[in-house]
Amino acid sequence: MNLPIPSRFRQSTLSRREAAWGYVFLSPWILGFLAFTVIPMVVALGFTFTNIQLANDSPVQFVGLRNYERLLGDDRMWSGLLVTLKYGAIALPIGLAVPFALALLLNSRHLRGSSVFRIGFFIPYVVPFVATVLIWGGMLNSETGWINRALEFFGVDNPPGWIDDPGWVYPGLVIIGLWGIGAGVIINIAGLRSIPTELYDAAYIDGAGWWASLRHITIPLMSPVIFYTLTLGIIEVLQYFLVPLVLNNGTGEPGGSTLFYNLYLYKQFFLFQNMSYGATLAWFLFAITLAITLVLFWSSRFWVYYAGER
Repeated sequence: MNLPIPSRFRQSTLSRREAAWGYVFLSPWILGFLAFTVIPMVVALGFTFTNIQLANDSPVQFVGLRNYERLLGDDRMWSGLLVTLKYGAIALPIGLAVPFALALLLNSRHLRGSSVFRIGFFIPYVVPFVATVLIWGGMLNSETGWINRALEFFGVDNPPGWIDDPGWVYPGLVIIGLWGIGAGVIINIAGLRSIPTELYDAAYIDGAGWWASLRHITIPLMSPVIFYTLTLGIIEVLQYFLVPLVLNNGTGEPGGSTLFYNLYLYKQFFLFQNMSYGATLAWFLFAITLAITLVLFWSSRFWVYYAGER
């Protein structure tokens, strides 16, 4: 006589089978993450305690914390970190506000052809990165760039030097960065589309205007998206170096104002071939990024609103 199998036993077996197949399908990503992220990070951490330099044939030795001592006393490293923070102070607020404002505009019910504009914001992703930077470098040239020629046409006597002037180089880099805000715009539009329209209708009935609805409905319900884009923006700012590398071959001109931290790290690795000190710089940047991210996640409890939790 065959006894019936309890339903909870069948469910437990099915759950284990589904979990096993889940790990099978996740295994390529897990193996790739271990091979290309975790293991290289651990190896790089080991490099920080050695004197590996590919430029000479000296034997590898354990040097303890000598690389970290050099790091703390490296004026160029601190200068590069300051340059990165200066750029971030300008680029981060603009990089958050402009996509959000454009998403509000494209999400408007009264705007015709909004789908065409959404496609247009993704056109920059089709153009090769190096070509884009070189084209923008030509347009922002203080002598021959058409942006300054246009400003002169409209009556500006002394147009900015942009990438040739230390006082204007960061706004110039921000302008180049705004060329690629399409992903941020789409993310914000997706967040705006998830807000129930009934909330706006109720606010309109109660006499709330556009600003009151933005302040009390849109921004609170968009706070998870803002938190997400802010976190990615901070990480991107701390890793910023490709644009100045392409514009002036990483020289740091004008006047060292574009010698970003990550550019200095890149030079240590690939130009000077100092693997140990480059790894130390990389781990120090990782520690800074991790600390800022943890503080940001801690602060999110005070200003990020999740509808299902409150």
